[in-house]
Amino acid sequence: MITVKELILLLITGLLAGFVSGAVGVGGAIIIVPFLVFLLGMSQHQAQGTSLMVLLFPIGIFAVLNYARNGYVNYKYAIVLILAFMLGSYIGSLAAIHLPEKILQKAFALLLIIMGIKIYLSSKS
Repeated sequence: MITVKELILLLITGLLAGFVSGAVGVGGAIIIVPFLVFLLGMSQHQAQGTSLMVLLFPIGIFAVLNYARNGYVNYKYAIVLILAFMLGSYIGSLAAIHLPEKILQKAFALLLIIMGIKIYLSSKS
C-alpha cells in the first residue's frame, strides 16, 4: 500500500520529470532515479527498474504530439534511435543487474556530471 507521503512524492516526481522531459527533452530518469533513491529510499537497482517501467508506457505521447505538430520530429532518426535504444537497453539491463549498487550509483552520478559539464561548456556565449 502506498502511503499519502509516498503518493505525494511520486506525484511531484512524475510531474517534475514530465515537465523537464517535455520542456528540454531530458530523459525522465535523470529526475526519477535520484528522487526514488533519495526521497523514497529505493535501491539504485529498484529505482532504475521503476524508471524503465515508466518509460514502457506512452508517457511522452502528448509532448511528442506538440513537437510533431510544429515540425520538430525527425521520424527517420527516431525510428533508428528506437531500434538501437531497444537493443541497448536490453544489453545495459543485463550488465546493470550484475553490478554492485555502489558501482551503479557512481556510474550514474559520473554520467550526470560529464553530461552536465559538456552541456554547460557548449552553451557558453
